[in-house]
Amino acid sequence: MIKKIDLAHAFKAACIGELEALKPGNVHIFADGHGMTVQDFVQSAEVVSEVIAKPDLSLGERILISVEATHKAVHCNTNLGVILLCAPMLQAALGEGNDYFFARLQQVLANTTQQDAAHVFKAITLANPAGLGASDCFDVHQPVTCNLLKAMQVAAPRDMIAQQYANNFADIIDGLVCYQQALALWQRPAWAASAVHLHYMSQFPDTHIVRKFGDTIANLVKNEAASHESAFLKSYNPKNYLSQLMAFDYALKKRGLNPGTSADLTVATLLLHALM
Repeated sequence: MIKKIDLAHAFKAACIGELEALKPGNVHIFADGHGMTVQDFVQSAEVVSEVIAKPDLSLGERILISVEATHKAVHCNTNLGVILLCAPMLQAALGEGNDYFFARLQQVLANTTQQDAAHVFKAITLANPAGLGASDCFDVHQPVTCNLLKAMQVAAPRDMIAQQYANNFADIIDGLVCYQQALALWQRPAWAASAVHLHYMSQFPDTHIVRKFGDTIANLVKNEAASHESAFLKSYNPKNYLSQLMAFDYALKKRGLNPGTSADLTVATLLLHALM
């Protein structure tokens, strides 16, 4: 069942909730990083929340106007992945028909169009994410020849965000279980969000890191995160592990390693929790 909630507020709350969590290697209220500040992300969340949940938009339009709002406000890519992940969920929540959320979400993904792909390709080009290169198939810099789902299916093996389109958000559904378990354990949303971020970091080589530094470094970070996740989840009081997480955060940022895809997946998880 889909909760009857203010979707714009739910999106913004998910973005702010993710910033309030200590997410090693990423921007959060405990530490800025990678040339970006917490305020950049707060401002991005504010302007996108004003447009991303508008009714009567196609999925592609929803994504493009959100990226354009971010670009106008902060002139850098703070939230392309967040928008790509959250827009289909909001599209499903705004839709009519089957009241079972995941059935609606699957329908949204299955019914994407070539025009959706054109809008999303334009949004990706505008955001210009780090490490974006050319592709032999469905390159965002070339004319569109497929629907959005097909483009995401082709990109899925090398991009965790595209993979969610291809697998009906299965990894985010798994992440939601992790979030809910941590929330039940500690009764603190911010620490539960930290647990989810570590979950994604330890489950998959972060594809933002892969694009910039390659598979070897990404797998090294994955293994480091797995060690921290195991110790963190054993903490009766997560504050007792604060210094270790901050040290991990510092070490990643010193090496220029930003698990940005894991952070994007974390925002999507918080939004999914709000919708359930």
